[in-house]
Amino acid sequence: MSSPSQVKDSPITDLRELVAFHAAGSRPREQWTIGTEHEKFGFRLDDLRPPSYEGPNGIEAMLRGLVRFGWQPVEEHGKVIALTRDGGSITLEPAGQLELSGAMLQDIHQTCCETSAHLREVKTVAGELGLGFLGMGFQPKWKREDMPWMPKGRYQIMRDYMPRVGSLGLDMMTRTCTVQVNLDFSSEADMVKKFRVSLALQPIATALFADSPFTEGRPNGYLSYRSHIWTDTDPDRTGMLDFVFEDGFGFERYVDYLLDVPMYFSYRDGEYVDLAGQSFRRFLKGELPKLPGVLPTMKDWADHMTTAFPEVRLKKYLEMRGADGGPWNRLCALPAFWVGLLYDDEALDAAWDLVKDFTMAERNSLRDGVPRQALKLPFRGATVRELALEALKIAERGLARRARLNAGGATEAVFLEPLLEFALANETPAERKLALFHGPWQGSVDPLFREYAY
Repeated sequence: MSSPSQVKDSPITDLRELVAFHAAGSRPREQWTIGTEHEKFGFRLDDLRPPSYEGPNGIEAMLRGLVRFGWQPVEEHGKVIALTRDGGSITLEPAGQLELSGAMLQDIHQTCCETSAHLREVKTVAGELGLGFLGMGFQPKWKREDMPWMPKGRYQIMRDYMPRVGSLGLDMMTRTCTVQVNLDFSSEADMVKKFRVSLALQPIATALFADSPFTEGRPNGYLSYRSHIWTDTDPDRTGMLDFVFEDGFGFERYVDYLLDVPMYFSYRDGEYVDLAGQSFRRFLKGELPKLPGVLPTMKDWADHMTTAFPEVRLKKYLEMRGADGGPWNRLCALPAFWVGLLYDDEALDAAWDLVKDFTMAERNSLRDGVPRQALKLPFRGATVRELALEALKIAERGLARRARLNAGGATEAVFLEPLLEFALANETPAERKLALFHGPWQGSVDPLFREYAY
């Protein structure tokens, strides 16, 4: 959930401009980059509670403390809500989850260096403030009403709207964390193939990264409760986008989809105008009651596309959105998994061969089943584990062929090792935490904050 878009404020006079906006993301292979985003929960070391925005040990103090590392503050109504540096940014999720939106980098080695540096900076400042940070998919201990709210205008609009369209949207906002990767395409055809492969395999990523088994201190019956939450957040803007697999799918069809996603807001003159539930199609005709006669700009469109939350999202690049947040090595593993599958032609062909005959019903049953069963979900006479092992093998070969080496001569495939270990053991991060909960932790999630903090 980013801050207001930086796209130029030019008026939209033709629908073809919207299609062109997405098509302009096409770039030659030598210009492809990797952008990784990851969120984490803050907690106070003394009582494990999430820190509020205000106060000497709050999230604003955390942001201001990071400025010493060369970050530039971004303010909304005089309050620091984000930081920027060298093409990357640190932003706030609704309950103060801290998100790094990384710079566009060339390989996973660089991604892992960026992640390491960021976590080191965060740990330095957090330690001074008596705070810690934790990577998981869902807040394991605190109730929804225990979560603070950050002073960002768009979040107030979403907070009011969410309960009207689903029962878990406020949990999505305040109690979830994810890791995502943003990847490029060379053409419309390349985008379509990557979109289809990544949608079909998104449940496999969800299974491998499943790490949200606790709600309010108890097992919740899921391995990725974060993934389940999206099934009851807002049906108008979530899901597997079955139309992506239809003949003729391309930029224009995705624009049609976005036009039918209800709006949240328009950001004008430094203020968020509440347009929750309104139609962007009517906006294009100047027919919105709150903005009579006003036409949208490309900035409005860029903001609007960030309010759709499907499993894979198209902007000027493709966003992989299926994974729970986690520790350092899994923050490097997610981009490695998807780069290995999508940035090598032979791997992309092999991945498409793996999924091309999945039916719509099978794709959706994978999506709906992995939050509970993850790798052990039955599929075609076997389980998701077998699919995961095959996908990992394809990704490993793709990264080996990319041959991007570190100083020690290792390829990017080294970052897949934690995922291979989970798949071979047929045991997710969530299942390992559950075993600790029922064993050494003696029915408490409190040790988790100590043992799994960054």
